[in-house]
Amino acid sequence: MLPIAVQLYSLRNLQIPFGEVLGQVAAIGYTGIETVSNPKLSAAEMQALLDKHKLQVVSTHVAMNMMESDLDNVIAFNRSIGNNVLVVPFLAPDDRGKDGAAWTALGKRLAAIGQRCNEAGMKLLYHNHAFEMETVDGKLAIDWLMESAGADTLGFEMDLAWVQRGGQNGVQLLQKYAGRCQRVHCKDLAPEGENQDQMGFADVGHGILDWSALLPAAKAAGAEWYIVEHDLPKEPMNSIRRSFEFLKTKLG
Repeated sequence: MLPIAVQLYSLRNLQIPFGEVLGQVAAIGYTGIETVSNPKLSAAEMQALLDKHKLQVVSTHVAMNMMESDLDNVIAFNRSIGNNVLVVPFLAPDDRGKDGAAWTALGKRLAAIGQRCNEAGMKLLYHNHAFEMETVDGKLAIDWLMESAGADTLGFEMDLAWVQRGGQNGVQLLQKYAGRCQRVHCKDLAPEGENQDQMGFADVGHGILDWSALLPAAKAAGAEWYIVEHDLPKEPMNSIRRSFEFLKTKLG
């Protein structure tokens, strides 16, 4: 079984029933999915669909405010569908650190959530965009955050396209956070000026990222699942199919 999953955010604009989305995902060859919070189903309904399509939830994106206000229910739902990895997917501008001290404080908030996850047999990861790749008070914002949280309470779901768009080197960052990258987002960047109607992203293997270097580095950093994502694909299902076919040739 290839450890390739898809972030369902990539398919959010499809106007078809959720069960049909999962059926098409499975037909492509995916065995894992990463969900976006609770897809408005009961745990039993979700598990029935997963069983039907032979899929597993490998992680789920949950907003930080929901983690802090309703973590017990988030954990209970995810444990009941067999998922033990929660991911903070994004920080609104007001939640981002303005200096090193603020990023450090944010890391400690995440550490508190991560500790509660640990106690429940769950793992907490943080997913980056480009803004964490900026230098703040002499250090990358992501470094302030990850270092203050600590490896025992917070892992790193590295989004390789956002790392590069933020001006950093994905291989070097994977090496720096080796052991903390159980999930890696595989996303590609189109050449400069192309795919503007798709936020400048490309299907995995059809852009400018160096996957021959990134995939071995991700494996060495502890990647258990390679998660395909495209923030705004023109043809969502075709996009994740092309990405899967590319990764299958590299990981098979």
